[in-house]
Formats: sequence, structure tokens, C-alpha cells
Amino acid sequence: MNQTHIRETPVEPDHSAVSGEPMSSFCPRFHYAVELLGRRWIGAIVRVLMTGPHRFNELLAAVPGLSDRLLTERLRELEREGIVTRTVHDERPVRVTYALTESGESLDPILRQIADWAERWVDWTPTCPGTAAKHE
Repeated sequence: MNQTHIRETPVEPDHSAVSGEPMSSFCPRFHYAVELLGRRWIGAIVRVLMTGPHRFNELLAAVPGLSDRLLTERLRELEREGIVTRTVHDERPVRVTYALTESGESLDPILRQIADWAERWVDWTPTCPGTAAKHE
């Protein structure tokens, strides 16, 4: 069984990283978080889940190029880390939904900042749906 490194409840951060003080050259927590969120497809999956709970096939349809095998693998990983919850609804046929946990939802401002950075700096055509090409 893989060990999770994501806390169930947050702790108060050391604000030196955002207060203008220089960050240390290496931080294992930062490295782990960047590696987790930077894994292939995880950012796209979390971004879709920011809009609310989704079923497996809805996630698959929302992320072009994502295979069902990789979606299954990434959802299990996110569930293990406590970022996503998997809910099996007691219905016939069985319905399963995936949603962000509190720690997953707390990624919203970070993902929005990354999206803004990408719109400003990443040269990619066409632009993402719901964004204006205002930075050209």
C-alpha cells in the first residue's frame, strides 16, 4: 500500500514563502506537491473536478486524449492522496461519482493562478474555452 503525504487537515503554513523572503533552494514538501500535481493528466482531471462532481465517462470526455486506463490510475492515486473522493451511489444501475475533497478544493486559487500564467505566457493556439485572448 502506498503512503499518502497529504494531510487530512491543514496546518498553518510558514509564510516566508509568500512574504517576500527568499525561499530555500529545496523543500521536500514543495517537491512532493509539484511532482504529484505535475503528473500527466492530474492537473487536467483536478481542473475538471473544480466544476463539481463527475462520473468516470464525463471526466474521460472532458479531457481529450486521456485513456480510460490512465484515468483510472490517476483517480486512484488522487483518492489515495485524499484529493478526490469516490462515491458509489446506491442506485440501479450503480452510479459512481468523483469529487474533490477539502484539500482538493483548496487547490482552486493555485490552479487559477497557473491558468492565468499559462494564458499570459504559453504560446498555444487555440486558447482555452472560457478565456479571452487578451494577452496577445
